Amino acid sequence: QVQLVESGGGLVQAGGSLTLSCAASGRTSRMPSMGWYRQAPGKQRELVATIRSEGNPNYADFVRGRFTISRDSAKTTVYLQMNNLKPEDTSVYYCYARDYLYNDYWGQGTQVTVSS
Repeated sequence: QVQLVESGGGLVQAGGSLTLSCAASGRTSRMPSMGWYRQAPGKQRELVATIRSEGNPNYADFVRGRFTISRDSAKTTVYLQMNNLKPEDTSVYYCYARDYLYNDYWGQGTQVTVSS
């Protein structure tokens, strides 16, 4: 089992920045993929960015150039640096991890609110 705990959400004005963090604990020895999804009220959960243990970030078109995903050297913490935030980025952001057996794990979510 893997547990994911997010932090770093909050309220920011449009054009501002936030950094989300997600720390994994438990059986973290082999997690090929970690990333972030988001879900706004009344909408489906959507991919924001993912990153594999060897690197290779992948971004949704709507955040490319504004958000940067990274992992620490131990590969157990994933970060999402969000710059030039827009009101439409307001959402609950969920941390995600997939282990080598293709089990998916989710964090509890952290609220990001961008005011105009």
